[in-house]
Amino acid sequence: MEPDSHDGAPHYRENNGFKIPRDMSPAGEEAAREEAARIEPVLKRLWTAKAWDAESVRAALLKLGYRNEGPDSEQGRGTLFVQAHDRNPGASVAINVRHDACVTAFVQTTNYQVKVNGRFLETGCFEPRGGH
Repeated sequence: MEPDSHDGAPHYRENNGFKIPRDMSPAGEEAAREEAARIEPVLKRLWTAKAWDAESVRAALLKLGYRNEGPDSEQGRGTLFVQAHDRNPGASVAINVRHDACVTAFVQTTNYQVKVNGRFLETGCFEPRGGH
């Protein structure tokens, strides 16, 4: 059985390697955890206020000093990327903390979550949706 294979599926890790984030350095993980602790209360407040649209989330996080990074950015490259959910009300957040460390989060009607992870090979901080 292949390590990390679900139910022993052959080549699971090979076929799904793009979904596995790279390792973070200890310093990167520490920095990411500090940023996660900064944004968690903001997302909790937004979730409680039912303000889970991308514009509200972006505006609240920009107040913490992050720079906007995204297709609609007027500030150029930075550290924060917020995108609206496709199918349900909510927004996903990625903060590029260091070259090897990210904070990813979401806020939506049912809940919110903040976590730290390494970068994904093809998609940066966001977990890829599908393979190629």
